[in-house]
Amino acid sequence: MSRIGNKVIVLPAGVEITNNDNVVTVKGPKGELTREFSKDIEIRVEGTEVTLHRPNDSKEMKTIHGTTRALLNNMVIGVSEGFKKQLEMRGVGYRAQLQGNKLVLAVGKSHPDEVEAPEGITFELPNPTTIVVSGISKEVVGQTAAYVRSLRSPEPYKGKGIRYVGEYVRLKEGKTGK
Repeated sequence: MSRIGNKVIVLPAGVEITNNDNVVTVKGPKGELTREFSKDIEIRVEGTEVTLHRPNDSKEMKTIHGTTRALLNNMVIGVSEGFKKQLEMRGVGYRAQLQGNKLVLAVGKSHPDEVEAPEGITFELPNPTTIVVSGISKEVVGQTAAYVRSLRSPEPYKGKGIRYVGEYVRLKEGKTGK
């Protein structure tokens, strides 16, 4: 069984946490995040350390305990460092452009796909075939990157499409013609 919930969260410099009846607000140099947690888990903020305590050792409490600690730790990391996901486009004529806070993708369709950046998310284009999705909320960064990838997932014969940087796409063998 995982013991993630028992680990202490150490706050970096410039990050402060306020707990108001298990509605936790984390403020840092990159921004502010607020989330409501289960009333069963007790969240204690003592100086630069945050500890979480569960009332009993039932299976439900252990899962809520570990999940709460992971979510709270991600909030602390997000407001201090931020999160980012990188996507790469492979295919002839596949490219991306930024128009304000809109991402315009040409991915082999008859029309360009437009993706509006959600609140707190920024798109960067180091080159026309690489997209960097960044923000302070790990959940929203992951959802946005997954949505952009879903507009043209990598296909298994030539590997064309949008994929995460470093993602391995297993290619199938085509017809032999016999």
